Amino acid sequence: MRLILAAALSLALASPVLAQASDAERSMTATVEAEHGRHIELLERLVNQNSGTLNADGVRAVGEMVRQELEPLGFEVRWIDMSQTGRAGHLVATHAGPGRNVLLIGHLDTVFETDSPFQRFVREGARATGPGIGDDKGGVVVIVAALRAMQAAGTLADTNVTVVLTGDEERPGAPLETARRDLIEAGRAADFALEFENLAVEDGQDFGTVARRSSSTWTLTTSGRTGHSSGVFNEALGYGAIYEMARILDAFRRELPEPNLTYNVGVIAGGTPAGIDEAGFRVTASGKTNIVPETAIARGDLRTLTPEQDARVRARMAAIVAEHLPRTEAQLQFSPVAYPPMAPSEGARELLARLNAVNRDLGLPEMAEYDPARRGAADSGFVAADVPTLAGLGVAGGGAHAEGEWVDLNSLVRQSQRAAVLISRLSLGGD
Repeated sequence: MRLILAAALSLALASPVLAQASDAERSMTATVEAEHGRHIELLERLVNQNSGTLNADGVRAVGEMVRQELEPLGFEVRWIDMSQTGRAGHLVATHAGPGRNVLLIGHLDTVFETDSPFQRFVREGARATGPGIGDDKGGVVVIVAALRAMQAAGTLADTNVTVVLTGDEERPGAPLETARRDLIEAGRAADFALEFENLAVEDGQDFGTVARRSSSTWTLTTSGRTGHSSGVFNEALGYGAIYEMARILDAFRRELPEPNLTYNVGVIAGGTPAGIDEAGFRVTASGKTNIVPETAIARGDLRTLTPEQDARVRARMAAIVAEHLPRTEAQLQFSPVAYPPMAPSEGARELLARLNAVNRDLGLPEMAEYDPARRGAADSGFVAADVPTLAGLGVAGGGAHAEGEWVDLNSLVRQSQRAAVLISRLSLGGD
């Protein structure tokens, strides 16, 4: 009864701008506002359950919390086990109405494993901190809040919605084709895809994400003849592994730059000997100043905006590596686990235009395109080649992947309102 009264009051007091929305859409906005406290409580429960990617039990526990939210709304919820990839699995929920299919994408896992000191939800007014609170548990709450508002307004009954929440977005399992099989299949079956990672906000202005860059990892290993340092640069010993490594990395720095491209070197070691662990995170080396180094190893990432850019840059990197200093060798390998780019497309821009129509009708600010070079990779990259995709529809905040990650709790309201109306219009054919 309290919810009904709040909705009626909100409708009665609707502004002239909000009055451009339909009665059902005004009901959605009122429901989101009335349930704001409930959404914050749900966010707190999700955040306080650790779901670091490698904490399989924790990821499944968060998935179970979401199941309890979606099943009462009429969704068929399945858990897709991914133990064969070394990960917990994914939650897939379907609501098979007669409308066009809208795919909603998010993830259950976070970068904060059980050994992290950052484990709890803390609220101070409209600001809250916690592990994964924005990336991506806030986005999951936006999905739930939007769907609840749609049910209250009566639009959910006829919508055709698929929700895919992966359990390994932060550290995908292998093989990747298995780890992302269900998401890719859902994308191919969808008419539209909406991804609920963090909202892009600058100087108080919300932005729409129509493109994201890829993310892949490379390993560079150089080798040289070892011996007494008095012979370095001569015909017998040549330049050694570290000079070859320095040549290649400096050539990357000088010759690769182009718009929307980055190529970070994350870790490096060289000496006699040098090595890297099986996981590719820890390098070791030893050596003396009077020994020409035998081996050097570096690992880094590569981020590109389109498949064409990715292929072009990889080819140039390989060409640079092949130009060896005397008596040295080098091998460049790219990891098979890679996030494809969400390349900019007319379909994505049309979705942003549809969202801005929602913004106008709800009296919310319109959203310009966000610079893709300022966004990381996400699961939306796996579906964007098959279906028009709009990303970054989660909550506003900052500090993702670091202790102190935070969100603006008030952004839950406007993001859930936007999402509820947009999903309804996309599925049911409204403008």
